Amino acid sequence: MKFLKSLFKLLNATDLSVVCFFLFLSFLNLIFYERITGWYLLIIINSGVISLVFYLAKQHNSKPGKGWMYAHYFYLVPLILFTFKELYLMVKPIRNIDYDQTLIAIDRFIFGADPTVVLYKFAHPVLTELLQIVYATFYFLPVILGINLVLKKKWIELEYMAFCVVYGFFLSYIGYFLVPAVGPRFTLHDFAATDSELPGLFITNLLREVTNLGESIPNGTLNPAELVQRDVFPSGHTQMTLIVMYVAYKLNVKSRYFIIPDGLLLIFSTLYLRYHYFIDLVGGLVFMIITMWTGNYIFNFWQRFKGLNEYKLSKLQ
Repeated sequence: MKFLKSLFKLLNATDLSVVCFFLFLSFLNLIFYERITGWYLLIIINSGVISLVFYLAKQHNSKPGKGWMYAHYFYLVPLILFTFKELYLMVKPIRNIDYDQTLIAIDRFIFGADPTVVLYKFAHPVLTELLQIVYATFYFLPVILGINLVLKKKWIELEYMAFCVVYGFFLSYIGYFLVPAVGPRFTLHDFAATDSELPGLFITNLLREVTNLGESIPNGTLNPAELVQRDVFPSGHTQMTLIVMYVAYKLNVKSRYFIIPDGLLLIFSTLYLRYHYFIDLVGGLVFMIITMWTGNYIFNFWQRFKGLNEYKLSKLQ
């Protein structure tokens, strides 16, 4: 017991969230092993991820220098992308149902129409180009904020921000299990006609293809609606962008002058570009509030467990 306690004390709150979530994924693989292809390989890989987290935490704690520190913080970037792809192998086989019609009905109850259909009336190549570029900045926003904090040597703020972002991603991933859906570009619009109906100027099609590839539907996929990732509700783009915007504002960092306007456009782009229903954005807001509220308690609980000071998000001096 003493050994386990000392082992877990190596972890920061973000590491803890990673270990817990990958144990959760492994548990789901065990329960639904008959439905998930290669479930045993996923468990082995998950075990390797957990081991890597403990290794990086140990190296960071025991060896001075910035190399291991940076590795300990920025391993999270590829990890989030890897986790997203693991969900691709799990959500549809486990649930085998899509809730798009329910989400559509909620939007119609609120507006009396489909927001993406209404926005199509105002589509313009210049606006499409701008919003497709902005949409592509999603994964860069927390990195930009993280680099800003590294340059200021604000390590506790960096830890808190990293925890909120990673914990938020994991909560959104649970949402995908609860409410799997494919989004309006497949249900309310003709996905094959997206490029012709929402043309950009120069790089819209390229960025759109990169996004599609990330969602497991490369160009030429015959049945994209069947193969696409179920990642609509809540809107992770909305949830995570709001988290980064909120933290950047509260910390009063200079990067907020880019993050906040870019973030507002990014959230709008999820609707305009047909990736999400409006209720997904509402879900993203709700999940953001849940993340920040519960995350504060979890982060400070772990700080106390490690014998460290609690942290309250406030402006940098």
